Amino acid sequence: MKKLSYLLVLFLVSFTSWCQSIPRSTPEAEGVSSSAIQKFIESYKKEKHELHSVMILRHGKVISEAWWSPYAPELKHSMYSVSKSWTSTAVGFAVSENKLKVTDKVLSFFPEYADLSSNNFLKDLTIKDLLTMSVGHKTEPQRSVIVMQPDWIRGFLKTPIEYAPGTKFLYNTLATYMLSAIVQKATGQSLIDYLEPRLFKPLGISGVDWEYDSKGINTGGWGIRVKTEDMAKLGLTYLNGGKYNGKQIISNAWVKEATQKHIDQNPEASQAKKDSSDWIQGYGYQFWRCRNGAFRADGAYGQYIVMMPEQDAVVVITSESMDLQDDLNMIWQHLLPALGPSKIPANQAAYQSLNRFLKTRKLDPTPAKELIGNESLLGKKFMLEKNPLEFTSFKINKTEKGFVAEIGTKDQKTHQIPLGLNKWELSENRMIGPYSLRSVPAHLETFAPFKVAGNYVWKDENTIELTIRYIESPHHWKITYQVQGDKLKLTAINSYAPKAIIDIAGN
Repeated sequence: MKKLSYLLVLFLVSFTSWCQSIPRSTPEAEGVSSSAIQKFIESYKKEKHELHSVMILRHGKVISEAWWSPYAPELKHSMYSVSKSWTSTAVGFAVSENKLKVTDKVLSFFPEYADLSSNNFLKDLTIKDLLTMSVGHKTEPQRSVIVMQPDWIRGFLKTPIEYAPGTKFLYNTLATYMLSAIVQKATGQSLIDYLEPRLFKPLGISGVDWEYDSKGINTGGWGIRVKTEDMAKLGLTYLNGGKYNGKQIISNAWVKEATQKHIDQNPEASQAKKDSSDWIQGYGYQFWRCRNGAFRADGAYGQYIVMMPEQDAVVVITSESMDLQDDLNMIWQHLLPALGPSKIPANQAAYQSLNRFLKTRKLDPTPAKELIGNESLLGKKFMLEKNPLEFTSFKINKTEKGFVAEIGTKDQKTHQIPLGLNKWELSENRMIGPYSLRSVPAHLETFAPFKVAGNYVWKDENTIELTIRYIESPHHWKITYQVQGDKLKLTAINSYAPKAIIDIAGN
């Protein structure tokens, strides 16, 4: 009986989740050529863009979707600054519930920092100034505060304001953190808890996690992890004036206010420069304005929700990209012209070709040559010198199933990562992976276990190259393991900084 009840609950959860997914359609039925979509995706050159997922919506329906294996639909993905648009949404709910107003002074929420009230312009700073990235700082204070100071609120409020708030744009991630802190002050709940009944549940979004500081405040400007379709749901809600599945989720007034231009990023830019850039079209409340009448949520290394009201379309991309403007150029050059005004005749051959193409997207592991290296090098544990990755020991073991990297870390834990030959070996571990904010004390360890895909190849008789890909993030490590007598030379590269080689010695 208990087993039957469990199965019934499992069915109901699965059925509810299915019911809340976005409807699917074919490209041609929504006025888009299948062949144009294929050409659009093919336009992303792997030298500059490593795509992880793409989802295209038209008229409220998903018409195309793909994940590059080992990335998959059920996996979350670190979204970096796309987080800012989710934070803006929380502010919108708080405004509609009269918990706060965008004209409220920032200091009014933090009487415990009254000793800073005489700081230049600080009394004038409003929530709107935070939303529009117009605090008035001369340089963004993020790194100097979140890495070096335990109290991020005080660190932000202490940073000198050089220009009158509201007059000068400067991208400011710590300003978004302050929005998170204000929402928590005004509502008594963290961002993630506040959004759960208001946004996540109505949109059928589950399993969200979000980094947080030592005070339990979600980081706001970065740190949310959601699935590709969750991104699409947020995009669809904003595209439809705050409605999802016909229900008003967030007020239409907030959507209009949040997505319109409030400030110019570069008022002096020439028209030619404006015509070629999606970074100087104006900024809203944690949303970027784009060319072609669009607006977007945008995250480092190529995470996007691009909303196109004139075409009734949404494009979601997760990736690791080194050319963000080119990411958007591909949308305007190859997809935008294909978004026709009405249904077009079915083209079965093109549609089948697109589906075959989408189903075969993958990130190939490093191919192995016939070379078999010196396996006597395996099974030796090397103690490592101090290094930026905070590895303390390294060993590669051979098992019946293949190779396993065994990595010790400064917390005195050891992590096992299986490695496939000519394939990805999937596993989970509790070691924090490659991440440009890895050094920030934001409780990353609480999100373990982390999903990993591992691969190895012999480069020569004494050298093994490992790829350790964290598949709920944009990033991976490329590590070269070379033994010379009783010495180990490790060379590590964070994929987001491919030119910054990290040399690590071991004995």
